[in-house]
Amino acid sequence: MTVSDRSAPPERRLAPAIRVGTRSSFLLLLTTVFGVTAFAWPLMIHQHSGPNTAHSGDAPWIFVGLIPLLLAIVMAELSEGAMDAKAVALLGILAACFAALRVPSPGINGFEPEWFLLILSARVFGRGFGFVLGAVALFASALITGGVGPWLPFQMLAAAWVGFGAGCLPPMRGFPERLMLAGYGVAAALVYGLLTNFWFWPFVGGTTTTYSFVPGLGTLENLHRFILYDLTTSMGFDLTRAATCAVMVLVLGRPVLAALRRASRRAVFQPQVDFVD
Repeated sequence: MTVSDRSAPPERRLAPAIRVGTRSSFLLLLTTVFGVTAFAWPLMIHQHSGPNTAHSGDAPWIFVGLIPLLLAIVMAELSEGAMDAKAVALLGILAACFAALRVPSPGINGFEPEWFLLILSARVFGRGFGFVLGAVALFASALITGGVGPWLPFQMLAAAWVGFGAGCLPPMRGFPERLMLAGYGVAAALVYGLLTNFWFWPFVGGTTTTYSFVPGLGTLENLHRFILYDLTTSMGFDLTRAATCAVMVLVLGRPVLAALRRASRRAVFQPQVDFVD
């Protein structure tokens, strides 16, 4: 006799909307390697034209390479049956909500309420979903707020990694879960700030004497210079983003997580688990 596991708690029957299969795992790794290379290659160049032209030549090509990789992740999951049209629709809805939250204050003084939604969505629907949602949501919000420029593919990659990390957090429920997510939000906001500084920092060149990248100086010394640069130019902005994210997770986390988990149950992203006597 076959019996569906109806008695299991709903949260135990939830599965990521985008489960990470073999092909999608390879594509996620490939995209990450692509992103790390895009961020790091200027460190290998000894001459830069200046911060005003940072990545002006290669950013369009990075964007052209990133979009097919994201589409390939989605197509891999569609072909493996791990993702369906409902998950694609949910991805679009959440990306639109992220963009709408960014409209009232697109980065002004670090008040960015949209990040808590990305973290909670990735928490519920999984790391693969969080990775794709981070990149797609950042792209959609950039179109709406007019934030399209050479920095966009790097922001998309950074947001994708934030979403992926949120989906990798360990199982937990209740207030401890929200406390964990708030702590992750603080760390993710600071790391996102570091990455969005790092994309152009190597091009600063000799415009400063203490904080600029110096080719051949040594990894630790240049890392020290970069940390000083980040602390003196954007730490206030990053701390505001971190505090905003943590407060919103603690205040709104419970109802938003419940709504997202309810949506996941109703969409039935995970097939019913059958047991045979």
